Amino acid sequence: MSHAQSLAAALPALQPQDAGARLLLFAIRQMGAHGLHDACAAHAFVTAFGRGFQRPLVLLRALMAEMSAASAGPIQIAPWCCPRMTGAEATLLEVIGRARTNQIAAAVLLADLLGVRDATSIAVTAEALSLAFADLGLPLD
Repeated sequence: MSHAQSLAAALPALQPQDAGARLLLFAIRQMGAHGLHDACAAHAFVTAFGRGFQRPLVLLRALMAEMSAASAGPIQIAPWCCPRMTGAEATLLEVIGRARTNQIAAAVLLADLLGVRDATSIAVTAEALSLAFADLGLPLD
């Protein structure tokens, strides 16, 4: 397998074009690499949302903590500067985007991502996060 093929296998999806999804991906990567209280992620939310930044930031922190506690194994993330996404990142963005309109599908995808039997309680946090982004003008559709 060539270097390009192995890279494409590790990072199968392009970053989304949507500003909300790109912000969310950046924050997930920062928190995944540097912890839940990463200043760069918080600054990005302040810049994007203004005074309402706390709601989506706290919900993303809660989601990341819940996923970390429940996951059967590690969830692969790429560095913040990478223009492509891992399969896990693409699935997580899909879960959060779907959670607002199709909670059952989001819960099934999330359970598959985490390697657990039931992720309904974590999907509720994903739905709240999706609603927070939508309420603040960056829907994750």
